[in-house]
Amino acid sequence: MEIAVIAHDGKKAEMVQFLMDHKTIFLQKNIHLIATGTTGKKAINSGFKVTQFLSGPLGGDAQIAGRVAEGKTNMVFFFRDPLAKHPHEPDISMLMRLCDVHNVPLATNPATAELLVKSL
Repeated sequence: MEIAVIAHDGKKAEMVQFLMDHKTIFLQKNIHLIATGTTGKKAINSGFKVTQFLSGPLGGDAQIAGRVAEGKTNMVFFFRDPLAKHPHEPDISMLMRLCDVHNVPLATNPATAELLVKSL
């Protein structure tokens, strides 16, 4: 199973903590993590094996959206910061739309991600 992890700057620490809290599940279930640039670096620094794509503003969100459309990514954890402006908002909207189009579970906050992890 491939899970994408993405987090806006204000949510990166929260994403890493979430991954750490569920590390045994990710390892036991043989889950392949993919991530946008900086989120991926932070996850790698925390001991996770992650395939990194470009940073979100440089096209990473679009790269992951492409994987969703191709049927390669099975779940997306995208911890969004709803209080900040994001210059790449069209890419974010595209990713979210493609998750809906292809019926891929999408968690935009830790509470929803927790429910999805429990379903594994």
